[in-house]
Amino acid sequence: MTKSFTQILGCRFPIVQGPMLWLTDATFVAAVSNAGALGVLGFNAGQTEPTKSLTEILERTKNEIRKVKTLTDNPFGLNLALAPDPDKDPFTGPTIDLMIEEQVPVAVVVGPVIPHWFNKLKSNGIKIIYRALTPTITNTKQAVAAGADVIVATGFYEGGTVPTKVVGTFTILPMIVDAAGDIPVLACGGIADTRAVRASFALGASGIFIGTALLAAEESRLASNIKQQLILLNADDMLLYRADPAFYRSIPGKLPNHLVAMNAQGATGTEIFAAADRYNGMREGMLFGNLDKGYASFGLGISQIHAIEPAQKIIARLATGIPEHVKN
Repeated sequence: MTKSFTQILGCRFPIVQGPMLWLTDATFVAAVSNAGALGVLGFNAGQTEPTKSLTEILERTKNEIRKVKTLTDNPFGLNLALAPDPDKDPFTGPTIDLMIEEQVPVAVVVGPVIPHWFNKLKSNGIKIIYRALTPTITNTKQAVAAGADVIVATGFYEGGTVPTKVVGTFTILPMIVDAAGDIPVLACGGIADTRAVRASFALGASGIFIGTALLAAEESRLASNIKQQLILLNADDMLLYRADPAFYRSIPGKLPNHLVAMNAQGATGTEIFAAADRYNGMREGMLFGNLDKGYASFGLGISQIHAIEPAQKIIARLATGIPEHVKN
């Protein structure tokens, strides 16, 4: 490897916080970055109500970026979701312009590899962490060729929108490491304690990409009643059901139980995702704590999470599993 993850990104530990939509805000992201990892603002960070206005979306995002910069001097990132056709993508270009204007150093890119956008990011000095929703050898090599600085290998153990292929984290990881060549690869999916961190590095990872473990942070926006369930439940309690694009998980509740019943009765993933109110169901369940109208999706690392703690303490504990020669 020509450069380590920490050399590329400039943070102390090779740990990236997953950009978990509504559940991030400036306070949470800055706490993660101040702890030595890379905090990342997700879509609708700091917000409670959706908007379809591009102007308002950009203004909200700019305000949250500026709040982060008042709370930390360390690197942080912003999530970008790429549409297949850049000519029909109204959001990505203006968002990248905002990143350039506000000097956001890192983009966590999801979706297809679009060289047009990769080139714009790279030509403006923005580092790219590329995370395919379903990682493959092909899209890994495409991302490397397009200039990605870091690749995320996401396995089926993750929360949120899981990969369409049922391949575990510690199976997909070495495959993506081999495909990425000299580019650092982050392990993602079900990693919530030092044992999983050590296993990730043993399989060739250069760092870890963490979601569920950091939702247990005091600073995360996860509803307090859902946080209490997060630390009490384990992987055996999680419900799995079809939902576009493939599957979703949730802790039990009125709506999640109904979605599982729909799945058992043969409803399609599209029908079930509509019944879940699509991504708004995650806002209802995880931001507002209402499992009558929403769902709460976590990765299978939930079994190793037992306390609500400051982000700094969670990062410090996970970092003990990182080999000494890797730490910056």
